[in-house]
Amino acid sequence: MDTLELLRGGFASALSWGHLGWAFVGVLLGTVVGVLPGIGPALTVAMLLPITFSLDPVSAFIMFGGIYYGAMYGGSTTSILLNTPGETASIATAMDGYAMARQGRGAAALTTAALGSFVAGTLATVALTFFSPPLAAMALRFGPAEYFALSILAFTAVTALLGGSLARGLFSLFLGLALGLIGIDQLTGNARFAFGIPQLLDGIDVLVLVIGLFAVGETFYQAWQHGRQPVEAVALQTFTGMSGEDWRRSWRPWLRGTLIGFPLGVLPVGGSVIPTFLSYAVEKRLSPRPEEFGHGAIEGVAGPEAANNAAAAGVLVPLLTLGLPSSATAAVMLAAFQQYGLQPGPLLFASRPDLVWTLIASLYIGNVMLLVLNLPLVGVWARVMLVPRPLLFAGILVLASLGTYSLNTSMLDLVLLYAVGALGCVMRVHDVPLVPAVLGLVLGPLAELQCRRALAISEGDPSVFVTRPVCAVLLALAAAALVVPALVKRRLT
Repeated sequence: MDTLELLRGGFASALSWGHLGWAFVGVLLGTVVGVLPGIGPALTVAMLLPITFSLDPVSAFIMFGGIYYGAMYGGSTTSILLNTPGETASIATAMDGYAMARQGRGAAALTTAALGSFVAGTLATVALTFFSPPLAAMALRFGPAEYFALSILAFTAVTALLGGSLARGLFSLFLGLALGLIGIDQLTGNARFAFGIPQLLDGIDVLVLVIGLFAVGETFYQAWQHGRQPVEAVALQTFTGMSGEDWRRSWRPWLRGTLIGFPLGVLPVGGSVIPTFLSYAVEKRLSPRPEEFGHGAIEGVAGPEAANNAAAAGVLVPLLTLGLPSSATAAVMLAAFQQYGLQPGPLLFASRPDLVWTLIASLYIGNVMLLVLNLPLVGVWARVMLVPRPLLFAGILVLASLGTYSLNTSMLDLVLLYAVGALGCVMRVHDVPLVPAVLGLVLGPLAELQCRRALAISEGDPSVFVTRPVCAVLLALAAAALVVPALVKRRLT
């Protein structure tokens, strides 16, 4: 069926009153929680995940799409008014956004961030619409060997590039892989590492790990680092928006940021960190006023914010078509799919086209809602950020506990939640990336299953992983992801 026809069907579903309501709730909740200091999109989605358990999958993922885009925008508000990026992708926005706010130009910074998010998000969603189906069709030809090689590429790329140290990234990955071994072997039916505890026969629930690492662990870390520090926000002056000069200096960075952000978001090594800093560097290089960067250049807000939101849409391409998360937020969304018994990948386009195309259509709608909602309410979000930290931390822990207990009504899940949260806090202190651990738990069992299937089909011949062209290319890319960063670092030093 033609892509435009499928998209039309998606809009017909997404524009129903019920689905519009869930999209609005998602955008609103994502923005409200995302503007709180120290809370990034991954933590926002993880914390709000349990409230969707009673919804049908289509409504739930429409709401997730709204939460995702709303949280991405909320991070720019904290960066500009508080100089507190909720995640590393917002650091580039904070460099000039906070300087503009201190000069009394916070309204202009927030406006260019909102409009840049809208322009980049819409253009990137158009690219997602037309790029995803052919990629999913190509992935339908993958066999067990190709899926195993693809999992290895995801492991190595994310482990090598998302952390400052390869050793720390590998530690996080192997922790997730070890947790993925707990439970019943999918092929033999034997129990592994359950230690006689019946609740562990089904394995560690992915959502317990996700909520523990990203919500509880981050809350512990923020409380320890900043719990007694008062929140100091730059007050907004009269909301004047952008001047003609601001518009002239912003529209090109919006487009360049989109062109930089989407392709790098699609790559399994992308996420939003690299595109935002690359966009900032490009804008500084092209600007006739490079001396203003770091002191309130509006291009330093417009470009990175557009790249951030374009990459956010790009991240959905490998997630939906291949089942590969390339960012922390995508890893949380992958866990949400699995909670509903769905495995993102090429078969999802064939088995649940209603869900996929309604979700994509809702992203267009959510972008419009985000713009309409945020431009008039910037002053409200500025006041929301002044919530006392003790109330904020307590609220997150209560929501995380209630959501986790509602999964299986098991006290063991609560014990695991806070044990994983404490571990996540220690990992944050020592700069150990969290995403590889989630990837290990989510993709580890899948990679093991596909590896054993491939070896069974080849009658135990391991050369199947290098004699098939696609496998060989994917494994070569995985090796490059491990070797190239080390070589570049050595050359720079």
